[in-house]
Amino acid sequence: YDDTLDAAASDEAYGRLPATGDSVVVEHTSANPTGPVHVGRTRNPVIGDAVANLLDFAGNDVDRHYYVNDAGRQMAVFTWAYETFDEDDLESEPARERVEYDLVRYYRKGNAFLEEADPEEVERAEAEITEILQGIEEGDEETYARVETVVDQVLGGMRECLERLPAEFDEFVKETRFMFDGTTRDLAERLKETDHAVYEEDAWQLELDDYGFEKNLVFLRSDDTSLYTTRDLAHHEWKFDNYDRAVTVLGEDHKLQSGQLRAALDILGNDVDKLENVIYSWVNLPGGETMSTRKGTGVMLDDLLDEAIDRARDEVETRLEGRTRDDDLDEADIDRIARQVGIGAVRYDIVSKQPTKTITFEWDQALNFEAQSAPYIQYVHARCCGIADEAAAAGLDASEADPAVLTTDAERDLLATIARFPAVVETAADDLEPHTVATFARELAEVFNTFYRECPVLDADEEVGAARLALVEASRNAVANALAIVGVEAPESM
Repeated sequence: YDDTLDAAASDEAYGRLPATGDSVVVEHTSANPTGPVHVGRTRNPVIGDAVANLLDFAGNDVDRHYYVNDAGRQMAVFTWAYETFDEDDLESEPARERVEYDLVRYYRKGNAFLEEADPEEVERAEAEITEILQGIEEGDEETYARVETVVDQVLGGMRECLERLPAEFDEFVKETRFMFDGTTRDLAERLKETDHAVYEEDAWQLELDDYGFEKNLVFLRSDDTSLYTTRDLAHHEWKFDNYDRAVTVLGEDHKLQSGQLRAALDILGNDVDKLENVIYSWVNLPGGETMSTRKGTGVMLDDLLDEAIDRARDEVETRLEGRTRDDDLDEADIDRIARQVGIGAVRYDIVSKQPTKTITFEWDQALNFEAQSAPYIQYVHARCCGIADEAAAAGLDASEADPAVLTTDAERDLLATIARFPAVVETAADDLEPHTVATFARELAEVFNTFYRECPVLDADEEVGAARLALVEASRNAVANALAIVGVEAPESM
């Protein structure tokens, strides 16, 4: 108890584990650069960012990567459509004034054309699309420059969206990198030489029966062109060369593909124990909206975040009417709190659930200040800050606090809960389960609120008040760091 109170109250980094010396790459999101980020994929950046934060807090040297699919058919179609159509051909205005909302209209127009146009026109279009794909495969600089024009613009807009969460990346690793540097070609030749390689149905394939997969893995077409998986194998070997661990956050629709990838990497002689996956299921909205960039249906992540901030602002303004804290909040403060609470609510609601469970996002639950939600926990942090400010104004000092005077059940329960935090971080990092940190944050908030109701700080005698103030400061640090791991901001006032 003595050690916990002093460490947690005095150290803003309380709970951070010593350096492990391990380098870890966390790859997440990696959505194809074909348009705005879908709400259905929101779980990937939220979980991925939390996993990266968790591993960092557990003492690892972490890099966050976004793997960019800039070589597939989708990008060839997008490039062709962008060069073929102009504004007059498009049927609608951009949904937002950001580049990916503008350019996705070309992608949708191109796909509609390929589905609905006369067969001869489609045939001509397909020939142009194939030419783009072949140019990429051959490393033709002029062709790739055309594709890159589209990719980089769309990706730039998607990055702006993801920064709102925020989910930020150390590197955007492009798929074409492993085509142009020859590693994909070398890898395909190595695969051909393995006992698992067969040439069937005009393609080179790996038989993976020994690994429990009935379906073969195609790694080279009859025309000697590579596939997405072949390039991703080269990408993973690059990760293994540069990092001690490689963690990938994937949707459940990639489960088979990720298993085949691991098998192929093992066949190539890699240490596949370095590879770890976090598999997640989908986020649904009430009403079951569907998501498809190609057809232009569905709700985007920007829409979800805007709605969250608007709803949070309404709630914050309502609660301000009964607020007792005497620091004046201006319009900028309300904007900040609405953003912190709204986006925090989305992130916490997603990361607090086990990733493999499908979840339906419910506004009333996510933004409930009284229940198991981000605002409930954020409010505890703001309350801690308020008490600390009042104590400072009253001249109360917690630096020489004596834990022995903390004798009530509420005080001891709170201190015991805070003491658990480093072990929670360690176990969560070992298991790649940030949702357990979210659970801890909620439990800590509940225990703190019991303490708050039963144990006044400023009205107690000086020795007890100082110890309780230290407990408040320890709670503030533990709550702030638990929230930081799951990617939720900790407001100082609400």
